[in-house]
Amino acid sequence: MTPLRIEFCGEWTTVAPDRPFGIGREADLVIDDNPYLHRTFLTLAAEHGLWWLHNVGQLLSATVSDATGSVQAWLGPGARLPIVFPTLHVMFSAGATTYDFTVHAESDFYATTLTAESDVDGTTIMPISLTPSQRLLVLALAESVLRQPSAGRATVPSSAEAAARLGWSMTTFNRKLDNVCEKLDRFGVDGLRGGRGRLATNRRARLVEYAVATHLVSAADLQLLDRNDPQAP
Repeated sequence: MTPLRIEFCGEWTTVAPDRPFGIGREADLVIDDNPYLHRTFLTLAAEHGLWWLHNVGQLLSATVSDATGSVQAWLGPGARLPIVFPTLHVMFSAGATTYDFTVHAESDFYATTLTAESDVDGTTIMPISLTPSQRLLVLALAESVLRQPSAGRATVPSSAEAAARLGWSMTTFNRKLDNVCEKLDRFGVDGLRGGRGRLATNRRARLVEYAVATHLVSAADLQLLDRNDPQAP
């Protein structure tokens, strides 16, 4: 099989098919010495004529998408999926830090396009839309990820930091964050529901992962955040 290539922090790593390749804190590809990150979190392995991405961790999940952002999956502990696109974007969070890298493969088993779909009744199924204030909230949380020049690592701000960036009160920020998460949850996005055991940090990080992976927000949208800057002259 043809080797894979991984792009992380501006550096390229080749993955040979002769053995599983680990990604984590102490693995073939060292992501960071972050204590919240598993020693080996993800593996890439060639099996049955396909490359597979396997989550071998016990706590963390990863958001995986194709290059267009139109196909997205949430890879929980123990889950694995075949790599069927020439470019696969992988994002995950450990503590307050969000990491992302890109897997490049020569094989292209499926082609994806950014078009609206129709159901059997002819109803057009449009992409998720955000109100202007909801978009600003997501941009404030995803700003450091979107501003990095290449795939790597970034910090998701706390709710207080994001609220200050927007010039909002904490009450306003939390209410709008709830609204965004509820909207995405209704669309079937996993990992955004509150409740017992669901930390606020996890919810913010998952929101950033999904929004960036699916191109719900992009670096081009940051001008909206800059124009909204309460400290701008």
